[in-house]
Amino acid sequence: MHPDAWLVVIDPQRIFAAPESPWGSPMFGDILEPVRRLAGAAPDRTVVTRWVAPRPAHGSWAAYLRAWPFADVPADDRLFDVVDELVDLAHTVVTAPTFGKWGPDLAATTGPTPRLVLAGVSTDCCVISTALAAADAGATVTIVSDACAGSTPENHRAALDVMALYPPQITIATTAEVLG
Repeated sequence: MHPDAWLVVIDPQRIFAAPESPWGSPMFGDILEPVRRLAGAAPDRTVVTRWVAPRPAHGSWAAYLRAWPFADVPADDRLFDVVDELVDLAHTVVTAPTFGKWGPDLAATTGPTPRLVLAGVSTDCCVISTALAAADAGATVTIVSDACAGSTPENHRAALDVMALYPPQITIATTAEVLG
C-alpha cells in the first residue's frame, strides 16, 4: 500500500453484514480477511465509517426510511454497530447519515486531497457514493475489488464497472495488487 494512503473501510456494520438483515450482503463474509490484511498494512491510517439513519428524516430520506422502517432506529442501536470481526481496526470512526462518507469529517482526518483506498459495503451504494464524491473533491481513489461487498454479486460488478470509468481519479485493484 502506498505509504501516504488512507484505508477507509466503509460501513462494516451489522445492518449490512447479518444474513437476516434486509440489507445484509451475501458477500460480506468474503471481505473480512482482505480488509484485515489491508488494515494490517496501514494500522495508523485506517478509518472506519458508519451509516446511521438521519434524525430527523428530511427530504427524500423520509420516504426512504418509510420504505425501510427496520433501519429507522437510533444511532446507538446494535444494527449500526461495527461487526465484531472488524471493530478493532481503527482509531478513527466517522459516522454520517449519508450514503457517501466523503465530507468534512473524513477530510479532517485524511486531508482535503488524499490518496484513499476504499473497502467495505456496499459497493453499489455507500462505496460508490464515497468514491465519486471524493474523486470530485480531488482525492485519488483505489477501490479494492475483493475487499468490497455488494448487495448482490451482479450489483457489485456493475458498481465496479461504473467506477472503472473514472481513471485516473478512481482505479480498481485487488488486495494483492494494493499490498504488492
